[in-house]
Amino acid sequence: MSELIQPRVLKGFRDALPASEIERSLLTETLTRTFRQFGFVPIDTPALEYSEILLRKSDGETEKQVFRFQDNGGRDVALRFDLTVPFARFVAEHKEELYFPFKRYHIAKVWRGEKPQAGRYREFFQCDFDIVGSDSAAVDFEILALMKAALESIGVTKVTIRLSHRGVFNRFLARYNLADKSEDVLRAVDKLSKIGAEEVKKILSESCGEENAERILTYIQGSGTKSEDYKATLNMIRDMAGGEAEDTKRLDDIRTLMEETGIASSFVLDPSITRGLDYYTGVVYETFLDELPSIGSVCSGGRYDNLAGLYMKDKVPGVGSSIGLDRLMAGLEALGQSAAREGFTEAAVFNQDARSMGAYQKLAHELRLAGISAEVFPEAKKMAQQYAWAEKKGITWGILEANGAWTVKNLATRESAEGLDTKALIHHLRRQ
Repeated sequence: MSELIQPRVLKGFRDALPASEIERSLLTETLTRTFRQFGFVPIDTPALEYSEILLRKSDGETEKQVFRFQDNGGRDVALRFDLTVPFARFVAEHKEELYFPFKRYHIAKVWRGEKPQAGRYREFFQCDFDIVGSDSAAVDFEILALMKAALESIGVTKVTIRLSHRGVFNRFLARYNLADKSEDVLRAVDKLSKIGAEEVKKILSESCGEENAERILTYIQGSGTKSEDYKATLNMIRDMAGGEAEDTKRLDDIRTLMEETGIASSFVLDPSITRGLDYYTGVVYETFLDELPSIGSVCSGGRYDNLAGLYMKDKVPGVGSSIGLDRLMAGLEALGQSAAREGFTEAAVFNQDARSMGAYQKLAHELRLAGISAEVFPEAKKMAQQYAWAEKKGITWGILEANGAWTVKNLATRESAEGLDTKALIHHLRRQ
């Protein structure tokens, strides 16, 4: 007899047991309904792409994290590390088949060869939604409004969405001859929440000089951390960047739309939000749980007008966002807001006699027709085993046959109703 192979998964990967997969499924179903309310449609792209497609616009750090290899045909391929770059390729390849503005959502797995740590895995889900084909403040606003609506739809109401504009930041750097240092500055600014202002200042002083480091810190700290400080911060960064331009006007227009729709209180203008990826060209944003900011951003993105230009001559402006489902689920669990459940079955028909299987299956069929999820235990095992099975599955109702009628028992409270025909049983379950 051959040796048994030890069952195990790769480091940084994991199996999903029913409870967690049910929670993810319910979240994605709810999010999908919200996306559709805003007019978005689903797409899909391959998990595997040519490496040059994925890495053409990436930095060195991204390349280190990509799962890249030669396939059996000798092609240089890689697993997608996000859903945005494949979408840019998708738009270029199917431009003549699409209509613009085009709104898509895509919920799928991505892969990154990062060092595994608590809450971070090498295989995880992303949930992206984008609009391409329009460069208007209305489109930027709609993505931001959808971020808020999507999170609210799954019960996440206490959030702060922090936004900024890469164009204003780039003008500010250019004004002080720091444009060639933008990569170093972005990397340092991105560490602000982790290491604090003083440490960031030290890093910036080394690359940009002490005076410029002070200027950058002043810029990224804005004029306040509340929603009502939006206009004051906008006036400050406008002045520091050299005056009014299309980028600051865009931030002003977005704020006006927020106020007119009554959602402004959830948004803060935060110049420290820069988003490290260099394909962002306009508005950028990150979302934090008010009660658990330490978990980091659970929904982020921005405008990337030049991304599709890597694959086509025509310029197609775009803006989008991504929800990190795994991080969001971890945050909800930490806050005690996760919708944990073991299954979808509401009623179990217990098997007391194998000869009555036809009657059991007929009852389950009638329950399903009435909109009640039901299943029959397949073997006439001891009742203790059947009860244990139903309780592990989180089933609410157990149904038994007694003297030609049905008895239904609430498995949590042990309350029961006896002597019911099928019609009365259905009525009883619907009333609960």
